[in-house]
Amino acid sequence: MSGTIQITLNGVNTPVPAEHSVLDLVSSLGLNPQQVAVEVNREIVTRATWSERVLSPADEIEVVHFVGGGEG
Repeated sequence: MSGTIQITLNGVNTPVPAEHSVLDLVSSLGLNPQQVAVEVNREIVTRATWSERVLSPADEIEVVHFVGGGEG
């Protein structure tokens, strides 16, 4: 398969290459994998399976950044 598919990324319709994995998506966004969590269709995807989880048309993806801070 080639071309692109449409996913929803953090509420925004977004084209991505067909056969893109969660790991490909995180990398293409320039994110540090150690500082984000990814949910696909309301289910958390563990980092260990990011390269195996291929995105499908109409998937709803939420990428959450971990933010440090607190009282200091």
